Amino acid sequence: MTDLELIKVALAVKGNSYAPYSQFPVSAALLSESGQVFTGVNIENASYGLTICAERVAIGSAVAAGVVNFAKMAIVVKGGGSPCGACRQVLNEFAPRLPILMADEKGDLVQSATLDQLLPQAFGPQSL
Repeated sequence: MTDLELIKVALAVKGNSYAPYSQFPVSAALLSESGQVFTGVNIENASYGLTICAERVAIGSAVAAGVVNFAKMAIVVKGGGSPCGACRQVLNEFAPRLPILMADEKGDLVQSATLDQLLPQAFGPQSL
């Protein structure tokens, strides 16, 4: 799957985001090494700390389906921002060098990086 195709998958689910408090929808598409795609959207909660990010929803969907090997992730968010620290840490558990495509709300690629660039000196399974 091309980068643009993966971004389009993430863009297609953006409208499913539940963001009544921030009005800041985020969507993600996670490509497995076997070619399966898992999507996620942010799910806000009135108790703000219980909000779940799109990236972690996508990871959770993949793991629930028995998939733990990933090839790349696309994120669609206003301005093409990068994953938060918690999402970086969760992604690191499965794919420390995961390529991440960061696209804006129109689906235009703004930046890309590997997870290890976004989370240098990460704490992971090798740290235990």
